[in-house]
Amino acid sequence: MALHGRPLIMQLISLVMVAIEAASDQALPPQALPGCPGRCGNLTIPYPFGIGDGCYLRQRFNITCNESAHPPTALLADGSIIATNISLDEGELQFWNTIAHDCYDKQGNQTGSTSNSPSLQLNPPFTISGTKNNLIAVGCDTSAIFKGNFQYPYDEARYILTCMSICYNLDSAVNGSCSFGSSIGCCQTGLPNGLKNFTLTLGSFSEYKDVIWNFKPCSYAFIVEEGEFTFFPNTSFQELSKNQQLPVILNWEIQDGGCAEAQKRHDYACKANSRCVNRTIDIRTEPSGYYCQCLPGFEGNPYLPDGCRGVSLGFLVLLVVIIWIHWEMNKRRIIKLKEKHFKENGGLMLQQQLARHGGRVDTTRIFTSEELEKATNNYHESRILGEGGYGTVYKGTLPDNTMVAIKKSKVAARTQHDQFVNEVILLSQINHRNVVRLLGCCFETEVPLLVYEYITHGTLFEHLFNNKNGKRSSLSWELRLKIASETAGALAYLHSSTSTPIIHRDVKATNILLDENYTAKESDFGASRFIPLDQTQVATLVQGTMGYLDPEYMQSNTLTEKSDVYSFGVVLAELLTSKVAVSFARPESERSLAYLFVSSIEKQCLIQILDADMVNEGNVEMLEQVANLAKICLRVKGKERPTMKEVAMELEGMRTTAKHPWKNADFYPEETEYLLGSPNSKSYIEGKGEVSSSGSVSRYASMQNEMLKSYDDGR
Repeated sequence: MALHGRPLIMQLISLVMVAIEAASDQALPPQALPGCPGRCGNLTIPYPFGIGDGCYLRQRFNITCNESAHPPTALLADGSIIATNISLDEGELQFWNTIAHDCYDKQGNQTGSTSNSPSLQLNPPFTISGTKNNLIAVGCDTSAIFKGNFQYPYDEARYILTCMSICYNLDSAVNGSCSFGSSIGCCQTGLPNGLKNFTLTLGSFSEYKDVIWNFKPCSYAFIVEEGEFTFFPNTSFQELSKNQQLPVILNWEIQDGGCAEAQKRHDYACKANSRCVNRTIDIRTEPSGYYCQCLPGFEGNPYLPDGCRGVSLGFLVLLVVIIWIHWEMNKRRIIKLKEKHFKENGGLMLQQQLARHGGRVDTTRIFTSEELEKATNNYHESRILGEGGYGTVYKGTLPDNTMVAIKKSKVAARTQHDQFVNEVILLSQINHRNVVRLLGCCFETEVPLLVYEYITHGTLFEHLFNNKNGKRSSLSWELRLKIASETAGALAYLHSSTSTPIIHRDVKATNILLDENYTAKESDFGASRFIPLDQTQVATLVQGTMGYLDPEYMQSNTLTEKSDVYSFGVVLAELLTSKVAVSFARPESERSLAYLFVSSIEKQCLIQILDADMVNEGNVEMLEQVANLAKICLRVKGKERPTMKEVAMELEGMRTTAKHPWKNADFYPEETEYLLGSPNSKSYIEGKGEVSSSGSVSRYASMQNEMLKSYDDGR
């Protein structure tokens, strides 16, 4: 039966691993001298060690194989040490050493102990490894004393070490550990390199109290290979009472001085394709000897001629096969993951919606995730341009040095994917110089990505409010009027010039970008909505930014084009006053700029809240005209507000007048009222700055206070 997918891959890997082991075994050279025994029981005996005359490098490397033991054991030198492992790479030998124990009854009488203090006597070239062994004492009234001597020529140099362990009751032992410096039930400490012998004695340092000896009557001390003993308060005492030995690591070396000296000798031990490694002890700087290692890429025995061999061709082929299998598996996984993300991110929905709205997905470039990761230095925080309610925007650089802005959604939720699809569909319908241009998108990542043209001069909000060193905004009145006119034109285009009207739904200063010529670019269409041609409004959950939200939309959940008009009115107020839309640093009655602005006009104190720099330019009459236009946009009832097309036409007219006053000598402010409402209408009267009978200020106050109260309470 044919195998598919993961089971097939796993079986291939298993077969490859078996083949690698076989190839490796064939590639490795013998470990012993030719004609000499290579094993003693289960232990491999590598040269310079050997069994029998002529099979070892020097007498001290002679191994006696005790064939009568089961299994046979390898005895080192005088037979006092049973070797259990020999490492050529590190110049190490493992053997089992005795555990010291000392037991008493509650009266203080000794009930059992090691007959003699555990000790070890080593001859060159062997020393106790300080890096691979630790001294450990276990008990509730335990004092372990370690004494040792360093290797020749430092026989007279002694080393003394103590390790004390206490515990007053069962709980203290249970909560103990055996990390370095701990002494609750178990203590541990390191050893120096280069010791050739040691003795280990046990004692106590307190009276033998009932509370101690009733539950832990024995003390233990031992040298042990690092990682071969773990202290468990509930079990270690019992295990140590049953065991007599634990593994210890010895260092061995070729004793002809360091590498520099040994390489000059005719009997230098390191052969072809190997390197020399100096062995040092802790109390001297010059090497005491050396050992050999095969060079990287070689395996075998560095003490034998031709003992270090490179990896075989067959091994390399098998390694290539493994790499290929891994690459193929990873490739399939990535493809499947990208397909999964494409569906989850709404790729299919996008294609359907684009077809429905008359757009084409191939008009937008599809970027790969790798391209955008490289462009943003893996989305490094230094590349962040800004963060909004729907995602984070990063600055990126494409291979052709094109600067782009990459919008990355915050979370991979279904609603976020809908916003992503919505924004692509909307931008595919838009072709306007004052709307940021969509360059492409990416479907294959966990969160959706949109790629826009990079607008160099940041946001209108930054220019108005984020000036450094406390300096006021550098935007002149002419530039502000230009930005207002272009933004209004873009919104008017969305409302009336696209195949299906679009409501932006989040018009604010942070979503108005400025290029190097201070040309306004409307951006961030994640919250925008299509309005069917046979409708003038749509019911939806309230979305937007506090301070810019249409109060009528807030109350009714009914979104209309006039909601954008209201938000734009707040932006006009910001341009005129250089005050933020909402500020809790201002008095409670002035937190909402919209309310403050309207009430100032109706109280005929507009001049007090205008940006002083704008007033100084001598444009008071023009400022008042724009302020009245903003006031009309900020009417509480949407039906009393103008359309964005009317607002755009009025602003463009004002801008033309400001540029060429001689061409508009007969221009008069009443044109605004005729454009935005008949001279006899209530809206016209309000447009003149008079307080209407409907009490718009009082209605503003109550609605704005309720909105800000909800915002302040975290709702």
